[in-house]
Order: sequence, then C-alpha cells, then structure tokens
Amino acid sequence: MNPAIYVAIFVLLFVILPQQRRMAVKRVRNRRKRADYMTNEMLKNLIGKKCTVCSQNSFGVTGVITNIEDNWLEITNDKGIAKYLNADYVTNIDIVAEKKKKNEEI
Repeated sequence: MNPAIYVAIFVLLFVILPQQRRMAVKRVRNRRKRADYMTNEMLKNLIGKKCTVCSQNSFGVTGVITNIEDNWLEITNDKGIAKYLNADYVTNIDIVAEKKKKNEEI
C-alpha cells in the first residue's frame, strides 16, 4: 500500500479525533462556567412527556422523561428500559408529538 494512506490514517486517528474530543470537553467546561446550560427547573417541565434527547456523545434517545435529579435525566423507552443522561452533555431536546388514532366506525 501507499505510505500516504498510512500517514493519512495516522493523522486521523492520533491527531484529529483526539483534538475533537478535547474541544468537546472544553465546550462543556465553558458551559458550566457561563451557566447557560439547561437548569433543572426547565427540565422538570418535561417530566412525563415523550421526548427525543440528543447529547454530544450519542444519538438521540427517545422516551418518556420520568425523573430528574442532580443534573441527571432518567428516560424510559417504550420497552420499559431506563437510560440515564447527564444534563451537562445534552445539546437538544425535542418533544415528540403524540400520534392521533383514527376512530374507525363499523
């Protein structure tokens, strides 16, 4: 194989990806200093609602927000499995609209 491919892979794995990780951590630290992240009072308005929660390190998690304590969100999906997310890493929360059922007349 061409040595240029090895160099490109090396740069990608050992320079670019760790740098992006450091920048993400730095953004979280800056958020904490500025205190413009979501407060628990804002999040408590969403308890019991079905939402899609996006964070920096994962894809969106869809489920009902069941509990919020000490900056942690407890999200229960349709199967009853609970997931926990740190609110400092949450980037976006979308409220999922309930699907309307059609009334079928016989």
